[in-house]
Amino acid sequence: MAILSLASSLPTRAATGQAARSLPASTTENGDFRTALRHLAGGVSVITAGRGEDRTGLTVTSLSSLSAEPPTVMFGLNLSSSTYPVLARHRSFGVNFLSAAQKQVADRFAGRGGEKGPERYAEAEWSEGRTGAPLLEGALAALDCELEELIERHSHAIVIGRVREIRLGANDAALLYWRGDYERLGWMAEEASTALGLRSA
Repeated sequence: MAILSLASSLPTRAATGQAARSLPASTTENGDFRTALRHLAGGVSVITAGRGEDRTGLTVTSLSSLSAEPPTVMFGLNLSSSTYPVLARHRSFGVNFLSAAQKQVADRFAGRGGEKGPERYAEAEWSEGRTGAPLLEGALAALDCELEELIERHSHAIVIGRVREIRLGANDAALLYWRGDYERLGWMAEEASTALGLRSA
């Protein structure tokens, strides 16, 4: 296992107890950091925000539960993302957990085909949640969230949302992102039997 030292990039602490200015990580270290994170498998979600022609969104793997009481979630959002000003303006957003069959939705919201804004909502069915945020029909689950706080750090903001509505979907296999590609997690009994050749498709 290769061991990389980032000690030169860590802030030092002055005698007064105040942290000194941290030094930027080198390009090599940034590349190593990205490579390391490719090994962290994550569930794929689509964040939706806006109304009508002002709708936009993005695909994320950084979603996390912050607390269960009250139900609160958080994720990282690049400050240069087109979703950032829309989310900040409308003060609400949807979180849609994608199934393994919804890879195309993930691709559109990642902009892999050049889709932007409301174009990303094509070829899927949507409805409004309690806050007015778009929620995906057929998702494993969908959360309608009210924006609680934006915490800006470095190139990103930590988005914290209070869940106002929960919709539960089918018990299908989940879509994962790992090592730069999509994978599936979970098999229904019928799917496993077919994959193992125990029954015909």
